[in-house]
Amino acid sequence: QVHLVESGGGLVQPGGSLRLSCAASGSIFSINAMGWYRQAPGKERELVATITSGGSTNYADSVKGRFTIFRDNARNTAVLQMNSLKPEDTAVYYCNADVSSPAYRRTYVRYWGQGTQVTVSS
Repeated sequence: QVHLVESGGGLVQPGGSLRLSCAASGSIFSINAMGWYRQAPGKERELVATITSGGSTNYADSVKGRFTIFRDNARNTAVLQMNSLKPEDTAVYYCNADVSSPAYRRTYVRYWGQGTQVTVSS
C-alpha cells in the first residue's frame, strides 16, 4: 500500500504565497509522474501542475508564471510553490503519484492524497 500525505495548506491574503508538500510512503519501487489537482466548491477537479521523474513539467494556463512544481526523487516528495495567489485559487488541493511496487515494477497505479485546503481571502 502507498500513502500520500499533503501539508502546507491554509489561509492567505491575495498576493501572498503558500508552499504545499506531498510525501509518498509505503511499498514503492519507483514513481513516475507526480501532480497537483484542485477542486473548488461546485466545480470539477482540475489539473494544476504535473512533473515527471525526469523533471518535465506541465501547468494549467491559469497558474503559469505563478506556481512552480518540483520534486525530490530521493525522498519521494513533490512540492507546489504558489505565489501571487488569487481568490480564484481557493480550493482543496490534491496530490497524486503514479507508483510501481517492488512486486509489480512495470505496473503503475495512481494514488491520491487526502487533500489540503487553500483559502485566498482578505
